[in-house]
Amino acid sequence: MAIESIENKIITKIKKAKGGSLFFAEDFLRFGSAKAISKALERLEEKKELSRVARGIYARLEKDPILGPVMPGTEAVAKAIAKRDRARIVPTGALALNALGLSTQVPMNVVYYTDGAARKIDLGKRKITFKKTTPKNLSAIGRISSLVIYALKEIGNQRITEQEKKIILGHLKNEEQSRLEHDIRLAPEWIRKIMREGLKSNSESPNT
Repeated sequence: MAIESIENKIITKIKKAKGGSLFFAEDFLRFGSAKAISKALERLEEKKELSRVARGIYARLEKDPILGPVMPGTEAVAKAIAKRDRARIVPTGALALNALGLSTQVPMNVVYYTDGAARKIDLGKRKITFKKTTPKNLSAIGRISSLVIYALKEIGNQRITEQEKKIILGHLKNEEQSRLEHDIRLAPEWIRKIMREGLKSNSESPNT
């Protein structure tokens, strides 16, 4: 099949997607061989029909009225890879701190625990690292409580400030009680104490 024909098929597919959507080279394999797809994607990148995010990963960029085309964030890329690989991921370290507002520094190198393949994704100035971990480290079912556990591990026992604790308890108020009860069992004891305060606060909040 001619490269031009493959390009047209790829363009038709990506134009049906909203701005910011991510694609993998293998998403287009039904249109031709891996080599032909790679060549077509290169040409489409040159024509600015789509942008290369990382090796084998492309995007139809979202356009901001002021900033212009915006590259997808690391979280969007990480989630897309996890979805493709049918893997679970959880943000750790500085990424968890930033997500909870405990740090204003946006990490350029983010780390996720995963039950998928361990790998590093180069996004130019940014990097994503997927670290293989045990099932227990991926067992949390609450998004907020999971972030809290990894943020507190990053801060460390005896080093958490009252202000940081206040911020964390504020977030835990927004976690579903059943999820928080489940996730408390997965945390080290010093973190459990903080999470129990959040659980107590949840149970005391009026629902009427």
